[in-house]
Amino acid sequence: MTASYLAPRRLITERTEHPLGVGCRPIGGPATYQGRPAGWAEVADGSAVEALLRAHELGATVFDTSDVYGLGHSQRLLGRMLSQLERSSVRITCTVGTYKGTGQHAYSALNLFRQVEQAQENLGVDCLDVLVLAHVNFGPQDRYLDEARDTLQALRDSGDVTAIGLTVPATLVAGPAAAGPRAGRWGSQMRYDFLVEQLGPQVLSTAAVPLEPSFGASAAGAESVFSFARRHGAATMVHEPLLHGLLTGQYGPGAVFLPGDVRSQYTPAMRRIIHRGLDALRDRFGADPRTLARIALHHCLRQRPDSIVLAGVSSAEQVDENFAGLSTEVSEDEYLLAHRSLSMVYAELARHAESAESLPRLSKRP
Repeated sequence: MTASYLAPRRLITERTEHPLGVGCRPIGGPATYQGRPAGWAEVADGSAVEALLRAHELGATVFDTSDVYGLGHSQRLLGRMLSQLERSSVRITCTVGTYKGTGQHAYSALNLFRQVEQAQENLGVDCLDVLVLAHVNFGPQDRYLDEARDTLQALRDSGDVTAIGLTVPATLVAGPAAAGPRAGRWGSQMRYDFLVEQLGPQVLSTAAVPLEPSFGASAAGAESVFSFARRHGAATMVHEPLLHGLLTGQYGPGAVFLPGDVRSQYTPAMRRIIHRGLDALRDRFGADPRTLARIALHHCLRQRPDSIVLAGVSSAEQVDENFAGLSTEVSEDEYLLAHRSLSMVYAELARHAESAESLPRLSKRP
């Protein structure tokens, strides 16, 4: 790594981490939760563990998992990797809250303790480096907020969790609420300022490619999650920098995904927008998915120079391609071309989302 934007980055402690982390959704395999796909394609367990070990060998230090990734299977495979390494060489970030089981609420005290204990058991660890809350729905009138705040502090005090993370929208709208069509898609600066004060998160997590209506970016007083994080002194993680692999050009409008694969929620119209939007990059760099993945990863790493970027992997070969790509720098002209092309893709997806009745739920974060 020679480019300045590939320097190590902060997550929680004084030590720094490799800028490219590992997203562990793909290794969890197919999964469905509450009628929605939450997993990936089938991946052999041995290949998955090999991929994780290879990523660590090449320098990765941050590995991100969730209770819904294979409904625990991703965590167990990550645990097999951890059993072969020095624990201090790895930072585990684990998202909870999407899956609440039979509990009354995902953030009740008993449910939070249970989710942490289950993750620790699956991973074979005593401590989660970052426990990320998947959403900020604490029930009617924030019924469970005080309970969650006290439980999270207890988990930190006991050493079961080192730091708390919070999932935050890409854009925060000025004002006390995100009303009307923004509800559920946007947060308000006031709301998230309040939640940061209450919960004290050290890490904020957000999507690399927000599928949000375009009016949000230009809303008066809107603030990006990255500006918000700097204002609060929090580190940031961005997930899905390859948009679940669609930015590699491998999955056109006719692609078929099996049940339980989160990519099945991208409609043919959305895949058509993405596939067509990559034409300028294909003309310049060729159609090899490995090259397009390299360009997209460099773009995200440069655009978010303070963030840990989490790229999903499912094989050692894919890991090799992702990390080898970092050794080939992207020129200023190439970066600007990628930025123009990908920005147009994001904008068109946002317009498409704005015209739809509701946004597809494509990530672990509701």
